[in-house]
Amino acid sequence: MKEQLRACILKGIEGCFADGTLTSGAVPAINVEKPAHAEHGDFATNVAMQMAKLERKAPRAVAEALVKKLAEASDLIQSVEIAGPGFINFFIKDSAWRKILTDIDRAGDGYGKSRVGAGKKVQVEFVSANPTGPLHIGHGRGAATGDAVASLLSAAGFDVQREYYINDAGNQMNTLGLSGLLRYKELLGEKIDFPENCYQGDYIKDIARDAITKHGDRFLKAPQEEGVAFFAKMGGDLILKGIDDDLQDFGIRFDNWFSEQSLFDEGKVTSAIAEMQEKGHIYEQEGALWFRTTAFGDDKDRVVVRSNGVTTYFASDIAYHRDKYARGFDWVIDVWGADHHGYVPRLKSVVQGLGRPADDLGIILVQLVSLLRDGQPVAMSTRSGEFVTLKEVVDEVGRDAARFFFLMRRSDSQLDFDLELAKRQSNDNPVYYVQYAHARIKSIFDTAKERGVEPNFSGVRLELLQTADDMSLIKKLSLYPEILEGAAVNFEPHRITYYLQDLAGEFHSFYNKSRVITPEEPELTQARLFLLHCVAVTLKNALTVLGISAPERM
Repeated sequence: MKEQLRACILKGIEGCFADGTLTSGAVPAINVEKPAHAEHGDFATNVAMQMAKLERKAPRAVAEALVKKLAEASDLIQSVEIAGPGFINFFIKDSAWRKILTDIDRAGDGYGKSRVGAGKKVQVEFVSANPTGPLHIGHGRGAATGDAVASLLSAAGFDVQREYYINDAGNQMNTLGLSGLLRYKELLGEKIDFPENCYQGDYIKDIARDAITKHGDRFLKAPQEEGVAFFAKMGGDLILKGIDDDLQDFGIRFDNWFSEQSLFDEGKVTSAIAEMQEKGHIYEQEGALWFRTTAFGDDKDRVVVRSNGVTTYFASDIAYHRDKYARGFDWVIDVWGADHHGYVPRLKSVVQGLGRPADDLGIILVQLVSLLRDGQPVAMSTRSGEFVTLKEVVDEVGRDAARFFFLMRRSDSQLDFDLELAKRQSNDNPVYYVQYAHARIKSIFDTAKERGVEPNFSGVRLELLQTADDMSLIKKLSLYPEILEGAAVNFEPHRITYYLQDLAGEFHSFYNKSRVITPEEPELTQARLFLLHCVAVTLKNALTVLGISAPERM
């Protein structure tokens, strides 16, 4: 609707230029917004105020000239009025709003999707937890966010790939190997003073038991280096499989799993450093190699290779992001925990060092999750290293509730996740409230059939939808494409959860005040059924893009 109105305004401006009412010939960007108050119309624009200086006229004079032309520009507009210093308020014809229902029915599961992405290749890398332990609830929020952003971008016309970066190089893998070896020896009767810096969770004992089952006491007397390498590989593989299993149960599948170690094995770290040295972005000082990130706005330069020859994580990051762009991605999006916010400037520096605009890298920061039970805090971890896992949360509340709750707030804001609320089958539970709206519509259709009313939308008389509640529901449906596009390009899936709750609320209010099945008015019944059919389509599409089901019965 906004695009149609912008076209009308442009046509009106051109008409004013043609008859000499306006003379500058300059057309500013045309902003069309929804007024805060319904009495101010369906939409408003400040274009007259923007043009006033160019035209050397008062804003109201420009607005008056435009209003005369806008009345002739389209059958979309019911009426136009000038407000304040020169705002133009538009009231849209009910017939134009009703046409949206036909658009929804025709588009079906494509309603809301757009081509704004124009096939641009995008990679979304998310979760990427070290394969040193199971996923915890914080990883779950990052997983839900990354997956939803990828789906939103796909719906907006981007060509999207999901990637998991496996941090299988570095000290954490050696620590995992040592942890497994020591628990293995302990289980075989050796007295072990288990170091505090080793991984403490019971899953390490499970890995050790598995090794005993398969290999007996083979590593009891073997050189420690051999044992550490074995348990690092075995433990990492088992943990990674568990991570994949948990993510699949959470409804997430990756297109690619990328190994950090492969960057070293294939010489990509060395070649990336060499390229940056040739470009003058990496320099040597006191035996170490530094990236000149201050040249791109960072607060200090960053070490890439220490004076002892050991590469930093930053070296891997340089090689990894260089590799991403080499694979043909136009836009790379990383989903990180909020504790990594300090890394944003240095990674943006790398992108610019590669000769690309900084905005070719998008960073989504995901804040911590506070776990509650009926409003009371739940301990997230214990001294033994155990913590609340994603699997435990999904097993308790279900995939749909977990995903919805993780996506209910901006990713960079703190999230309270109440386990009991997520399980509650009442309107207090937002995911239940939304899903029940969809199921309730299906129940209405079942009731119609029981009463001998078969939905027949051929030639449906939409003009019979005349009440304020009818029109309010239609207008809410019309917002979905714009909200989806905004959620996609701004990486904000919470916009969809907000919209779903608003739409569900609008529907429940409509249902409580309006009769749908009216035997004495069969044509109105068909029109109302068609309206609810469009609500169900929109609810399902919005839930689906978040990876959440739209049940037909609850």
